[in-house]
Amino acid sequence: MPLVIGAATALLGLAAVLVAVLGAVLPGLGTGTGAGACQPAPGGSVSDIPPAYLSLYLKAGREYGIGWHILAAVGKVESDHGRGAGPGIASGRNHAGAAGPMQFMPGTWAAFGVDGNRDGRRNVYDPADAIPAAARYLKHGGAPERVRAALFQYNHSRAYVEQVLKQARAYARGGTGQPEAAMGAGCGNAFSAVPSSQAAARAIAFARAQLGKPYVWGATGPRAFDCSGLTYAAYRAAGISIPRVSGAQWRYGPRIPIGREQPGDLVFFNSGPGTSTNNPGHVGLVIGGGKMIAAPHTGTVVQVQSYRRSTLLGFTRPTAHRRAKAPGKGADR
Repeated sequence: MPLVIGAATALLGLAAVLVAVLGAVLPGLGTGTGAGACQPAPGGSVSDIPPAYLSLYLKAGREYGIGWHILAAVGKVESDHGRGAGPGIASGRNHAGAAGPMQFMPGTWAAFGVDGNRDGRRNVYDPADAIPAAARYLKHGGAPERVRAALFQYNHSRAYVEQVLKQARAYARGGTGQPEAAMGAGCGNAFSAVPSSQAAARAIAFARAQLGKPYVWGATGPRAFDCSGLTYAAYRAAGISIPRVSGAQWRYGPRIPIGREQPGDLVFFNSGPGTSTNNPGHVGLVIGGGKMIAAPHTGTVVQVQSYRRSTLLGFTRPTAHRRAKAPGKGADR
């Protein structure tokens, strides 16, 4: 729960220190959950998050420049995305005086509360207000550059910080349980990027779950993929149908100017025999920070790579289509 700084009395300050110490010694005590000592189990994938909450995490993340998965992890730890059974989530306050799905103390809410749904009031119990307020408070605390410091300000417990970061990594990986090292160098920076939509987040979560699987020309899973087979399958898992092959995916569009790309966009390359500016031979899925998930070529596996290379052709955004298009057949060409 966010702690009020400056206006607290000495007695409250001592109590906060005691809670932080006990929280570090006894995990689950004073670490921010509205359910008191009962910590929710780590959520393994985006499907753990109620769709309405996921949309709010994505929206607040875009507005404040903080990874949606960080906000979602705070919401999971604090109240299990509003589903916790303890006091102070939907009404009243918990044993420490915090309220709402993001567990704000009164003074902190007074300073950082947000009217996220623009209904003319700031309601700590409304996730549409509480989630952007949490993003605002984390931003004030130094996130995303100093996310650990921001989380420690949110709740003065090292155990809490580690729990939130562990949960955030689980959401970012889509619940695969794979170590970050297996995702490629520099992938950790991509975790702070914000997908352009809920569908984009699901496509990325699917692609992360395929890391390490072999490239096989013409394959669309589940054991192997080629480059466009991976992007095709990722968006199929997100409920969006796109053409099967890279050239058709490029022409399907809509095109996004270089420099305006977002996580979840497709990135295309004018590389390989027989390719051209209207028939790219390679495609990957943008995850942020100049990185993509892609199945490169025979002899490699699905992996995280940089898309900043001389053969970069451009980007498209499948989520911008109002309706799905029946996928074609075939493999990369």
